[in-house]
Amino acid sequence: MVLDADGPSFSAGLDRRMFNAAGIPGEPSLADLAALEPHVLEQTIAQFQSAFTWWRRSAAVTVAAVAGHAVGAGFQLVLACDLVVCAEDARFAMRETSLGLVPDLGGTAHLVEAVGYPRALEICATGRWVGAREAVDLGLAIAVVPAAELTAAVDDLVTVLLAAPAGALRETKALLRDAGHRSDEAQLVAERAAQARCLAELANALRP
Repeated sequence: MVLDADGPSFSAGLDRRMFNAAGIPGEPSLADLAALEPHVLEQTIAQFQSAFTWWRRSAAVTVAAVAGHAVGAGFQLVLACDLVVCAEDARFAMRETSLGLVPDLGGTAHLVEAVGYPRALEICATGRWVGAREAVDLGLAIAVVPAAELTAAVDDLVTVLLAAPAGALRETKALLRDAGHRSDEAQLVAERAAQARCLAELANALRP
């Protein structure tokens, strides 16, 4: 599954109008959110988190095609995807802390997972830009290509991914995604169970 933008930038993130009392027509302002009962606010944020983290939780392999800006929530959406391909003009920033907020859409864990705690803290605390080349160097993205070649590069990647048996690809994603949260022994158990399912699928396919 490919996630990209309809426009020159992936996502500009939080609309600054949310800081104003008037906010965005039809949308709650930050003041409106702050005024909610604590349990209602928690449920509201949980709904946002569920939508963003679905991309990593899904059995499908997800690919973010990033051009232009990916800021704040946009950056966290990129981090939720399994694989990231960048155009040369891609720029990432986590601006929440600079605005008196925190990244709250699953981005904190995914950023630490990708770049380590010290670098994740530096990126969030400074709110600085991370360019496409640095994103690859840090492990945030797997490739950077000229902007005009982004769609073709993602299409080529998808073609290779689709060439693998779907069941084996889903099992491999799940094993790798969850490896950091399991003990060595638990990971070996998960591998055995996944392999048994793959073998059963192969055996079914070979039956006359």
